[in-house]
Amino acid sequence: MKLTFGEKVKNLREDADMTQTQLGIAIHATQRKVSYIERGISEPTLEDIVAICKVFHVTADYMLGLQGSKTNPK
Repeated sequence: MKLTFGEKVKNLREDADMTQTQLGIAIHATQRKVSYIERGISEPTLEDIVAICKVFHVTADYMLGLQGSKTNPK
């Protein structure tokens, strides 16, 4: 089963032992926005995607479902 963008964000956030509020601060968003992204209520902006990728050190391709690996292949 393929995970949605929001499910990936939630899994990465929980794996990093972060709250939605902490992630919001890290990506310059509110806790509510993080919650909406995780639940698929709201689509992330390009800036949100870039910030989330930087926080969790993953590729945008992974987050968008274009590749299975979280990091760039060597």
